[in-house]
Order: sequence, then structure tokens, then C-alpha cells
Amino acid sequence: MIPESHPLQKLFIELVGRHYAEEIGIRDPQIVNYVAHLLAEFCEVEQLLKIRSATAARPLTDVGEMLLEADPVFGPAPSFDRERQVRKHVGDYTLFFTGMFPESINQFRLRRNRLENFVDWMKAGKESYYIVSKFDCFEYTKVAPLFASLSSHFEQCVYGLNRVKNDLQEMQHPIVRRVNEIVM
Repeated sequence: MIPESHPLQKLFIELVGRHYAEEIGIRDPQIVNYVAHLLAEFCEVEQLLKIRSATAARPLTDVGEMLLEADPVFGPAPSFDRERQVRKHVGDYTLFFTGMFPESINQFRLRRNRLENFVDWMKAGKESYYIVSKFDCFEYTKVAPLFASLSSHFEQCVYGLNRVKNDLQEMQHPIVRRVNEIVM
């Protein structure tokens, strides 16, 4: 896990905070910090692939399979805590990919025999955060409103992440870097 004091974490907080405030009007520090932390966390591939199939113990990359994995009644989820854990990951995973790598979603869908061919990623992410927000008792009481906000602002958060992605791409371009050095 990347610590809060890491420069990458600080960069993501600055970029997410600026784009969310200026372009989509989200000034909620909890949302900004959560999304920035998500970006830093998903820099480690183990975090991106942390949900594993209960039966095969393999990492799940198919959103459709993740949704089935989250079902505590008809699926393999042994508890409602497992449902919450998987649904939170589905929200995070879909937010990350639809915001940062929307072009990759079509690549996923081109693969055969994937359940996510039938899944609307935006709807799955928004719904998953909504379900997580309904876990509002005991240790989840304080964070439930955050997930309700993420659900209700899911599309705006995706758009804001797309703007962050554009900034990161510009930062990588040598000409932009050189112009910024000259200007400063």
C-alpha cells in the first residue's frame, strides 16, 4: 500500500481535487481523497486483482463474474460482509477503468466467454456503491454516506477521472514538460 505521505498520493489528491472542483463541482474532500487513494492503490496490480473466485481462487477481472461472486443468497459469497467487499471492489474497479482507461473496456468485451459482455459498467459501478452505502451499521456507519455520494455522483467522478488521465498523459509528453520548465 502506498502511504498517505507518498508523492504519488499527493499528486493524485492535487489532480483529482482540481478537476473535481473546477470541472464537475465536487468539492467534497472525502470523495477527492477516496478517489485519489484509489488511483494510488491501483498502481499495485495486486490491489487491482484482489478479488478472487471462491471456487477457483483465481483473480477475477470479469465484472460479470465479480457480480456473481458478490451474491450471498444464490452465489458463493459466504456472508453479507463478503458481498460488501466484492461490491466495493466492483465500484472501485469500474470507476477506475471507465475513468482512466475507457478504451480498454471494449478490449475486455472482445474476449469470448466473458459475462461482462452483458454488463453495463457504469450501472454496475453505480449500483455497487449504492449497495455498499446500505451497509450502514456497526463498523460501516461512518463510511456509508461516502459510498452513497460516490453512487449518486458516479458519472461525474468518471468524467473527472478522464480529465485526470488527460493531465497525466500531458505530463508524460516531453514537449509539454519542456514548455512547463521554460515557463517556470
